[in-house]
Amino acid sequence: MQWIRDYTPQPERSRLFRNALIVTVAGNVLLAVSKAIVAYLSQSVALYADAANSASDVFYSLFMVLGLWMAQRPPDLSHPQGHSRFEPLVGLLVAASMAFAGYEAGRASLARFQSGGFAVDPGLPTLVLLVSASVKAGMFWYIRRISRQVSSPALSATARDNLSDVLTSITAFIGAFGSRLIHPLADPIGGFLVSAWIFRAAFNAGRENLDYLTGAGADRGLRERIVDVASQVPGVTQVHHTMTEYVGPRLVVDMHINVDGEMTLNDAHAIADTVIARIEELPEVDRAYVHIEPHGWEDPPHR
Repeated sequence: MQWIRDYTPQPERSRLFRNALIVTVAGNVLLAVSKAIVAYLSQSVALYADAANSASDVFYSLFMVLGLWMAQRPPDLSHPQGHSRFEPLVGLLVAASMAFAGYEAGRASLARFQSGGFAVDPGLPTLVLLVSASVKAGMFWYIRRISRQVSSPALSATARDNLSDVLTSITAFIGAFGSRLIHPLADPIGGFLVSAWIFRAAFNAGRENLDYLTGAGADRGLRERIVDVASQVPGVTQVHHTMTEYVGPRLVVDMHINVDGEMTLNDAHAIADTVIARIEELPEVDRAYVHIEPHGWEDPPHR
């Protein structure tokens, strides 16, 4: 995921996070309760699978409230680089809750498939699923917009989960409707498809947020772009060493550059400041640290 650089003032960030949390919690609770009631009344396993997914959404959204509050705390002595790593931790909780929902959906679908299926009345269940898809589509658009404004991996994972919910609700709708018109097994087959899609979304969200937590580096293309930007600064004779690391969702760059060893310290320092400014203009970079070395340093360049 490549983030847009975040220049949003802190009060505005807090307001956007608060709005995102209110929409997420309220929307998920409303959908989980309505789906659970209709699934119980209709006995649709595809709708039950979707209700389980919504219940997991309620679970992770409550953790988001605490996690995002922690992530917005300013740096202190215990966390000198800030508390941003709490955000991908919340993202992992989102992925874990999605995986549990996928398991529950698959388990229920397997039991219904083994029993031979059940023809679901297409009235209320299909209506609820269509309304759910519409609500989740709106939540996806709103949360994704905020996640880009505040560069939040937790909200990005939530937005992807909302999009996944749109597709799973449509799949469950097809399964429930098809159980009456085509074959009773269409309902559990729809549940299997819902489960598979949930697992796929959970895997992608988990992998991305685990990279943020474990200090993964930028991909090769971004590393080369960072080196190119630094190399174009007048006075830089060589980029000697570059290391990138995600500190939470923020990319930190550590770079060694070569300059003319005969120039004054003031001139060399001005070049380093220019390199830092140019690198930090990249939308994916939060901070850059540049070390100066004299031209002719013999260690091989490292990327």
